[in-house]
Amino acid sequence: MTTHIQFIGMGVSESLSKRIVTKMEKLGKKYPWLISAEVFIKEGNDSKGPNDICEVKLSAPGPYLFAKAKEHNFDLAMSRAMKEAEVLCEKRKYKFTRH
Repeated sequence: MTTHIQFIGMGVSESLSKRIVTKMEKLGKKYPWLISAEVFIKEGNDSKGPNDICEVKLSAPGPYLFAKAKEHNFDLAMSRAMKEAEVLCEKRKYKFTRH
């Protein structure tokens, strides 16, 4: 599975990129039918509350899977978005095995 990471409106973080790639590789091993992933890291415009956003778009058989998380720092947002993406993959896997 290929992973594309985009930092929007901010500088590139190598350590965050490595953590994202590691988590995506684990997800790709668990769900081999995933084709590719696009991860978007950006800062929101909200001056109050969480402002760091991580979006994950997974290409898989059928419609795209999309997970988004907004937290107080990028690590938390990335972890939450990855967990949400794994839940979506599990639901898709259930649809495959059900038939």
